[in-house]
Amino acid sequence: MNKNDIKDMVRNKYSQVVKSPSGCCSGSNCCIPGNNINDVLNISKKLGYSDEQLKLGLGEANLGLGCGNPLAIEELKNGEVVLDLGSGAGFDVFLAARKVGPSGNVIGVDMTPEMISKARHNAASMGFSNVEFRLGEIEHLPVADSSVDVIISNCVINLSPDKQAVFNEAFRVLKPGGKIVISDVVRVDELPEEIRNNNEAYCGCISGAILQNELVSILNKAGFKNILVKNKANSEEIINSWNFGQNIEKVVVSADIRAIKPI
Repeated sequence: MNKNDIKDMVRNKYSQVVKSPSGCCSGSNCCIPGNNINDVLNISKKLGYSDEQLKLGLGEANLGLGCGNPLAIEELKNGEVVLDLGSGAGFDVFLAARKVGPSGNVIGVDMTPEMISKARHNAASMGFSNVEFRLGEIEHLPVADSSVDVIISNCVINLSPDKQAVFNEAFRVLKPGGKIVISDVVRVDELPEEIRNNNEAYCGCISGAILQNELVSILNKAGFKNILVKNKANSEEIINSWNFGQNIEKVVVSADIRAIKPI
């Protein structure tokens, strides 16, 4: 498939999450939420969300998607401008909004219209005034140059067919000294052919993952410094729960990724 075909496949799959919670990629919590609140709660706890965070939007903004908690990697500050790449129904945006306060702002970008509509509805119903959701692709961000303090993302960049473009755009929109704070899936070995060529495994955040050293190279090429890629302590538990079999948890890992745009 070409890049546009991949984007269309992912967009269609994630629109199904909104329309029917059981309709997305079978087997992966990255893509398919649990069928009830307890499933979503259990998934989210594995990903590193606290009990306090999980009181917000469970089953509405929090659909149980992802492979980590980017907000556990870095403490946001009051007044900061935060950008969430692939913001879905808005859960991480709303958590970030509580951290940056009324003087801050959080922007969510997602390429799935149904997710944007759901996130805007959630923002209105929960009373958030310091958030906004923009329809767009993370390879072509609808965000001004040097306007963002922190970029967060949760298990989305692996889905992009052009990861260099994603990080080039991230570098462009960050202020000097700004940082990326990301949870995502990366590879540590080669995937079996049947998984590598499996569309369900792609939208399930497995076969689109790149090697750790390739990710570091892409970040360097984009201009980032102080790059850190660290496997989550319970990575195997997270990946294994996605039920792709074949010891996939030994091949791909859930990682915390940090880097800074130099001043």
